[in-house]
Amino acid sequence: MDIPQADLVVVGSGAAGLTAAIVARRRGLRGVVLEKDALVGGTTAVSGGVLWVPLTARGLAQNPHDSPQAVRDYLRQEMGDRYPHEAVELLLAKGPEMVDFFERETEVRFCSTLYPDYHPDAPGGSVVGRALVAAPFDTRRLGHERRRLRPPLKTLTFMGMMFNSSNAELKHFFKATRSFASFAYVVRRLAGHLVERLRHGGAVHVTGGNALAAALFKAAAIDLGIPVLTHAEVTGLIRDGGVVRGVSGALAGQAFRLEAPCGVVLACGGFSHDRTLTASRFPVALARRTPLSATPPAIAGDGIRLGLSAGGCLAAPLAQPAAWMPLSIVPGGRSGTMVFPHLLDRYKPGVIAVLRTGRRFTNEANSYHDVCTAALREAGDGPEPAIWLVCDRHALARYGLGVVKPAPLPHRRHLNSGYLCRADTLRELGAKLGIDGEALEKTVADFNRGARTGADPQFGRGSSAFNRFLGDPDHQPNPCVAPIERAPFYGVKLRIGDLCTFDGLLADPQGRVLGRNGAAIRGLYVLGADRVNMMGGAYPGPGINHGPHMAMAYLTASTIAENGSSVR
Repeated sequence: MDIPQADLVVVGSGAAGLTAAIVARRRGLRGVVLEKDALVGGTTAVSGGVLWVPLTARGLAQNPHDSPQAVRDYLRQEMGDRYPHEAVELLLAKGPEMVDFFERETEVRFCSTLYPDYHPDAPGGSVVGRALVAAPFDTRRLGHERRRLRPPLKTLTFMGMMFNSSNAELKHFFKATRSFASFAYVVRRLAGHLVERLRHGGAVHVTGGNALAAALFKAAAIDLGIPVLTHAEVTGLIRDGGVVRGVSGALAGQAFRLEAPCGVVLACGGFSHDRTLTASRFPVALARRTPLSATPPAIAGDGIRLGLSAGGCLAAPLAQPAAWMPLSIVPGGRSGTMVFPHLLDRYKPGVIAVLRTGRRFTNEANSYHDVCTAALREAGDGPEPAIWLVCDRHALARYGLGVVKPAPLPHRRHLNSGYLCRADTLRELGAKLGIDGEALEKTVADFNRGARTGADPQFGRGSSAFNRFLGDPDHQPNPCVAPIERAPFYGVKLRIGDLCTFDGLLADPQGRVLGRNGAAIRGLYVLGADRVNMMGGAYPGPGINHGPHMAMAYLTASTIAENGSSVR
């Protein structure tokens, strides 16, 4: 296949890369998107698809009292001395502008959510109004391109069915055996999904990050005619007199060179699966082992290496070089192992998290990043950190645990595979899990004393709006706390992995890659997780990757279009 001529080359097909290509095309530039993998969407397609974009029209409708100063106060609280004044001001201006652009000039649509900030009680924090999510998408609109869209994480679907990124829908599934209305809702959803599978071979109505990737893919490839080439691996940059003028690599195994007078945008998704970069940037306890990540295997530092080859440099290491996520490893039979991100179970009443010592170490209903950061802090430079979730039969039946679904779905196969562990006593469970059973027994006894009245005096679980958002509102007085006392008892082992890396290339606010002397490298831009994260390693709310990444991609592509072919 011949590669078409282009004014601008975008390397990577996640949200940041596709945003840049769409904006550049709307501004009059011919762009080409090159994706080394066989599928389009990158990490975006397997993510929750939430965007943290303060002060949008939808957000202000939910929270009219939000303000630029409140957002600044919150981010200062979160980032401390890493607060990037100029980047924050650009996010406040360009974030809402980016959302308006997509809804005005494309068919990409967003919905409001009820997600709070992760620390809503902090100065400037908000309980609602700063997070959007992509609207559900019917992949039949992609036509034959549907086969090139990366599917969601299999472990986060039920029989291939995705759930809306709204807490309301998930609550129907948790309550299906206790509420006729929820039961009827679930039956309708399952029936519709089965019809889709029979007619189309799989789900066609997708949500979350899969919907975001699908909508951006359609806007780029179908509506605007932007070539989005897969199996296109970029291995080098074409340079002339210090200016980046294109890329070289292989398309379906055939060498190619593609000149681009307006420059090259690196948006390859970071370095989650790169052994060298994780070994040098991750905490010691994680750096010694093969990277564990919820991102696609192709996310392996390509963009960063390209930037370094042109004279760019990595930013100073961040205290937290990645967005941490507790992951359990699910045996997959012939297909090998899969990972399950623990996004929901930790918040539910009757579930606690302990370390190898058998003791709790944090508020389990804090954000995934906060929980993992606490576990890393406890681990220090010791053995690889791990977390064990423990519950009783009542909590397992009502909420499930990890990939194990709630009753009435069976869990025998997960016991047989070794994923789920069961015992008649907590001490025996500890022995089977490889943790201190005597300490676990005491931990649960101490926890239960407060839990019977809905209290957690040790860590204050359920005390924030974010804790309660993902708890069980039907369980009172605390939707996140219940005693663990009905045998048999169950446990699952979690390891610490990542959703996205934060460390990356240095760039100026417009996305131009900076060299070691601080000067911009002409014709070379960086977006998304290839660029050092503007949050400085902090994780203030849901969607702090997609929202800022797309806002900065909008700004960078607009800047490139304004400059035209100034790098010719």
